[in-house]
Amino acid sequence: MAFDDGAVVTAHVPNTGSMSGCWSPGAPVQLSHSDNPRRKLAWTLERVDMGAGWVGVHTGRTNAVMAEGITGGRIPALGGYGELRREVEFAPTGHPKGRLDIALAKGPGALPDAWIEVKNVTLLDDDCLRFPDAVTTRGRKHLGLLRAAVERGDRGVMLFAVNRPEGESFAPAWSIDPAYAECLAAVAKAGVEILTVRIRHTETGLEVAEGLPVDLTRGIGPKKMATTP
Repeated sequence: MAFDDGAVVTAHVPNTGSMSGCWSPGAPVQLSHSDNPRRKLAWTLERVDMGAGWVGVHTGRTNAVMAEGITGGRIPALGGYGELRREVEFAPTGHPKGRLDIALAKGPGALPDAWIEVKNVTLLDDDCLRFPDAVTTRGRKHLGLLRAAVERGDRGVMLFAVNRPEGESFAPAWSIDPAYAECLAAVAKAGVEILTVRIRHTETGLEVAEGLPVDLTRGIGPKKMATTP
């Protein structure tokens, strides 16, 4: 990546997906810098402007934005809880243990605890945002944990964080990973809540913005891409 003065640096890209539609030669980018001497690369790719505004490709930022949005009341469906924990181990009876991004407890009245998995969404297909952008077996494991949460009487929530300004709806990427799309539709029927919210990029940071409608029916999507864990 090159700066305006011609200097070229190699930056870390914290994203395990294909990043389809999130990169093109000459696209403006924003990098962050670390002074940690233990890091192999001092620069990190944060976001890319594909012509309509910033696209957030640093997946490590997404969970913090969602957690802040929940505690700030920006995601009404997840409001009212008195306790939020991040990166929580979950070991439901009869299922292999795993880790989910957010756990909510101490809800009002009889509101059950909520177990939440967050996914960063950047794949744009015409006017629809889709996930995943590469085959993900790990994503299906997370869906299984959320279904187990519902089966034991808790809430299981799949929270898709749309990290670009374009697009008016969300759907799974059936043509890229039909197994994930089918699993998502199945767990939704079993009671897992599917939420989609957009992340708005400001000059200095990120914030939770509006929700988007969700369509889990099979549809035409982009061609099959590479596999990621």
